[in-house]
Amino acid sequence: MITRLSSYFLKTLREDPADAEVDSHKLLVRAGYIRRQAPGVFGWMPLGLRVKGRIEQIIREEMAAAGAHEVHFPALLPREPYEATGRWEEYGDALFRLQDRHGADYLLAPTHEEVFTLMVKDIISSYKELPLALYQIQDKYRDEARPRAGLLRGREFTMKDAYSFDVSDEGLAASYQKQRDAYERIFSRLGLEYVIVSADAGAMGGSRSEEFLLPIAIGEDTFVRSEGGYAANVEAYRSPVPAAASAEEIAAMPSALVFDSPDTPTIDTLVAHTNRALPRSDGREWNAADTLKCLVFAVTSLEGERELVAIGIPGDRDADMKRVEVAFPNCEVEPATAEDFAANPALVKGYIGPVLIDGSGGASPVLGLEGSSGIRFLLDPRIVDGTAWVTGANEHEKHIAHLVAGRDFTADGVVDVATVRDGDPAPDGSGPVSLARGMEIGHVFQLGRKYAEALGLKVLDENGKLVTVTMGSYGIGVTRIMAALAELNHDDRGLVWPREIAPFDVHVVATGKDPIVFEKAEALVSALSVSGSEVLFDDRPKVSPGVKFGDAELLGVPRVVVVGRDAAEGFAEVWDRAAGTKDKVSLDEVPALFA
Repeated sequence: MITRLSSYFLKTLREDPADAEVDSHKLLVRAGYIRRQAPGVFGWMPLGLRVKGRIEQIIREEMAAAGAHEVHFPALLPREPYEATGRWEEYGDALFRLQDRHGADYLLAPTHEEVFTLMVKDIISSYKELPLALYQIQDKYRDEARPRAGLLRGREFTMKDAYSFDVSDEGLAASYQKQRDAYERIFSRLGLEYVIVSADAGAMGGSRSEEFLLPIAIGEDTFVRSEGGYAANVEAYRSPVPAAASAEEIAAMPSALVFDSPDTPTIDTLVAHTNRALPRSDGREWNAADTLKCLVFAVTSLEGERELVAIGIPGDRDADMKRVEVAFPNCEVEPATAEDFAANPALVKGYIGPVLIDGSGGASPVLGLEGSSGIRFLLDPRIVDGTAWVTGANEHEKHIAHLVAGRDFTADGVVDVATVRDGDPAPDGSGPVSLARGMEIGHVFQLGRKYAEALGLKVLDENGKLVTVTMGSYGIGVTRIMAALAELNHDDRGLVWPREIAPFDVHVVATGKDPIVFEKAEALVSALSVSGSEVLFDDRPKVSPGVKFGDAELLGVPRVVVVGRDAAEGFAEVWDRAAGTKDKVSLDEVPALFA
């Protein structure tokens, strides 16, 4: 097939778009693949659709190999199914909600678990019809607060979502593995490096969740991995719990001591002052890891109920807000405000601790459900019985030293929200972890029976009894993958697509004014087309060679054939954009290079 640039719907730009932050956004707009319609919303040009279509074709081939059947749902869906599963509210402000002229509520679907479940419920009635796997490639909608980075984080995006349906947990495990294997084949064919990490299921729910992350500096996710094979998103990392001290060891520890700590608003100033005021008997200096930092958050439920929660973490760490949000699912979490502190005088900002110590050394709780503040108190998993801390005394410019967990204070529960650092131990014992940035390109979930139970998806089992179906969910970000490939495959002149997903097999450029050039180029593109190549032919008259060369480099077809000044002698110049080579080749030999 031959596509002629002289009549092709394409416009390239010489300058980067003003709102573009990353290379893929700049290049896809400049090269005429996409055009901005609104923040986070893009129109697709013919070139963009060709690349997107090739990515989708790879996905379709591998979905078929995994035994999945393609269907298609609308993006505009009614409220009721999402209300039945609780996600009408759970999605919060990220959901596009609208009403029709009759006042009925609809949404623009961010994902389609509910309607897939209802379709299967409508059609499948027996275990004999399972297992079943269905998928679609369709646009999704999420009202991102700060849409940015072009296709990497938009409000409208194309996604492949697949769903498996089984009658048993063993069947779900097998279906999950089949889809997981298909994902590995898809990403390998696309030439994408990936790391499979354990992940939090979030609003999707389910018993198992794994992300396929592309290691890349501009990735929005942080993940950890060890040389021993452990890998997890930071939200899913679980800190190993140290052994607690024995009762005898705790009894031998020094008593808690209140001491003056003027002008110590930070952990650093507290540590410096404590080393001056209370030198340790073991000769070691106090450090930030010896301090207990009590952070106060306001947690608001979907119903609008707001409570304050204090979290105690080692002072050498901060709270990771992504981990905090995971710890309080379906809630809005923010640091406590000045108004919150004013309404709770027991919280002395900068000097908050779990207890008050009286003159005889007795401890009375301040935080916790039994404390005077009535504020729920949660602890980092590393703060086990027998660990001793320097922390706030709940009095201005006073702290407590030698405050022992389990002896002097307890908590209402454990929450793992502190920052994860390079060198932290992997929870499976496989060694220290290192942190890296990654971009999510796929996600697989074992949903279990959450959606089937909410929507009544049951089938008759082999004994004739109704049983609830168990489900898996499997997503791939199609447009995100396209942007990721653009990020990874370009140079300072333009895109350099991998051959598997390039819009054309070869880009032929005819340059100069001599009619023989265009005659030779016409003969070449015909020969290439006959041999099966999809050809982009720059046959534009009265366009300078410099402009044509610039467009050829910008558009990113990986192999370019220039028919120019050597055409009369029977030669062309063949560019391999990926290798950076330019070779003089006989025109007669060119078709064989692309066979």
